[in-house]
Amino acid sequence: MVGLIGAMQLEMDQLMESMEDRHETRIGSDCFYSGRLYGREAVLAVCGPGKVNAALCAERMMLHYPVEWLLNLGVAGSGQPGVGIGDMVIATAAVQHDMDTTGLGDPPGFISKIGLVELPCDAALREKLRQAAEKLGDVRVHEGLIATGDQFIHTAEARERIHRQFGALAVEMEGAAVAHACLTHGLPCGVLRSISDEANGQADIDYPTFARMAAAHTHRVIEILLKEMAS
Repeated sequence: MVGLIGAMQLEMDQLMESMEDRHETRIGSDCFYSGRLYGREAVLAVCGPGKVNAALCAERMMLHYPVEWLLNLGVAGSGQPGVGIGDMVIATAAVQHDMDTTGLGDPPGFISKIGLVELPCDAALREKLRQAAEKLGDVRVHEGLIATGDQFIHTAEARERIHRQFGALAVEMEGAAVAHACLTHGLPCGVLRSISDEANGQADIDYPTFARMAAAHTHRVIEILLKEMAS
């Protein structure tokens, strides 16, 4: 069984509509939808925005379903000018850009309990995601670091600061929290993002226009990925 988590309903709607023999189970504040998706047993959830929501949902999924890997997917803001709207970013690792214990001598983003700044994503899953994304043909695919924080990044200054500190290709609000939860449970994970806005002060214009297009790109990648895994 594979696990898929998105922050918003629009990121998961098409996947839920495609799921066969769907069953709904509520655990705490989260609803989980299990069934068959493109030939694979799967469980889906909408976690809500933010790191705590994402981590709680990921842990509930891992503890109640026999998932072999967990993928956090959805839309994100661009982390640098070379990553444009409609592009896909596959995380090599994720960081929590708003984690700050530098006053204690730690580097920015350092998570003391696990002793890391960069939370690694599974290399084998990342390669499968890359191959699936490249089959879209009309979408540029990037691999690199994704930065997570409890902030909707919407100014060029904030985007540049995060990129300068971490080299982030995309900025969002859940990926590193899911990676954190998976790391503590020893479960392979991935983070897949489709760029919906430039995170540069134009998010109010870009986001409503492009979020659904970005979500559709993500759905197509998951469809290709799961069909190839099932064959």
